Amino acid sequence: MEPKGARRESILDLLHDAGGLRPGAVGRVHLDSKVPEADVYGVATFYHLLADTTTDVFVCDGLSCRIAGCNSVMDELQARGEKARFVSCVGRCDAAPATWDRRGRPETLSPALSPSSDKHAIDLAAEDTQPYDALALARDKGADWVVAEIEGSGIQGRGGAGFPAAVKWKGVRAQAVKERYIVLNADEGEPGTFKDREVMLRRPHLVIEGLAIAAFALEALEIYIYVRGEFGAAKAALVGAVEEAKQRGDLDDRLRWHFVDGHGAYICGEETALLEALEGRRGMPRMKPPFPVESGFRGKPTLIQNVETIACVPAILRNGGAWFRGLGRTAPGSKLYCMSGHVTRPGVYEAPLGVSMRELLELAGGAVGTVKAFSPGGASSGFLPASKLDVAMDFRSLAVEGSMLGSAGVVVLNESVDMVEASLAQAVFFEQESCGQCSPCRIGTQIIRQTLERYLASGRDPKTLAIIPEVSWGMSEASICGLGLAASLPVKSAMTWFPEEFGIG
Repeated sequence: MEPKGARRESILDLLHDAGGLRPGAVGRVHLDSKVPEADVYGVATFYHLLADTTTDVFVCDGLSCRIAGCNSVMDELQARGEKARFVSCVGRCDAAPATWDRRGRPETLSPALSPSSDKHAIDLAAEDTQPYDALALARDKGADWVVAEIEGSGIQGRGGAGFPAAVKWKGVRAQAVKERYIVLNADEGEPGTFKDREVMLRRPHLVIEGLAIAAFALEALEIYIYVRGEFGAAKAALVGAVEEAKQRGDLDDRLRWHFVDGHGAYICGEETALLEALEGRRGMPRMKPPFPVESGFRGKPTLIQNVETIACVPAILRNGGAWFRGLGRTAPGSKLYCMSGHVTRPGVYEAPLGVSMRELLELAGGAVGTVKAFSPGGASSGFLPASKLDVAMDFRSLAVEGSMLGSAGVVVLNESVDMVEASLAQAVFFEQESCGQCSPCRIGTQIIRQTLERYLASGRDPKTLAIIPEVSWGMSEASICGLGLAASLPVKSAMTWFPEEFGIG
């Protein structure tokens, strides 16, 4: 039971203000929050950016950054005496080999973008001058009309799972409890993915208007925006948009806006782990049911949506659900696709949902070298060979191929890439980011990484790989959340499509 008067929800902010796990910080946070010191320490050690108080520069050694030469970047930093270390992702795959300086030193990120078009729901290249007319339209036509248009649009969640957004909206509305919350999942941590970062930076008013519409339709008065810790500029853009919209009188004065920093935990991109973080706990996914629409933040009905999903809402209402549905090719809507790795112009490209990988490559200026493989939806989607370049990049078509669209974080690999090394890079990521709650994932991710290292150390003896199918089965059958379900997919898919590189061809 929580001690009387404890302010658990405040402890992550208090730890952040204290500079993380510095000497004496746990005691001070305990006194301020009344949460037991052991509990405060346990929470703080879960989050990388709170537990590590000595590193100034984080160097990404994720897949896109490995093939771009992240080791050279680390050598240069160490030669200058910088306090630097490798991490699995910093959300800047378009700038590979990427770094993030926690001291807030200014940086320039300039990914390639699709040209502005009236066939784009988000249109990153357009000017962010929102008149909030979609919000006005929602107020005029009412909540029933809003939800009907969301349902008519057919939009599926753009964060990775592809779950129909209207089901969530209707689920919250169906609850008898009137204390409701809107939560924006802006903790974009999937390797290969940086689209939400660009939406927040370039179209912040689109995001804020979408959230205000959701709050109106679901009768919620509190909005929580959980932003990845490395995305300080994106958070500032959203804060500025709220203030500007308030000054113009566009927003309901009753709405309360809360901006919350993520502290370096990939697992908090999972919606219930994110809720745990908001409530001041370790970001470990909850068992479902109940689902967040029934029992979410503070145990109340909660709508959780990804940045790209919520940013589509104004265009859906302004132009109609049928218009949005018609933008897609094999599924409803336009979609933001991230392109990194061996491509000429890394960036974010908005295209009809269901565009082929070959067409996306053309948008990105073509491949650097000859395409060997690609990861269609971030680390969680595994690998597909170049022979699959004409497969539709949508949720259903990629599932048929044993992969997934996920967050549409595409990483292109040319013939210079060793698929064993590529699989190992993804295995390291999943091991580091497993929350450790369930043993199939905690142990399985470690075994996969160790097995691939043994395979390389053994001179590539295929007998060392015999355990992978069994471990993969256990992870997929018994893990609590999607991380454990997906963590073995990179090596499984690589072994399927490139067996000769694993000595099993």
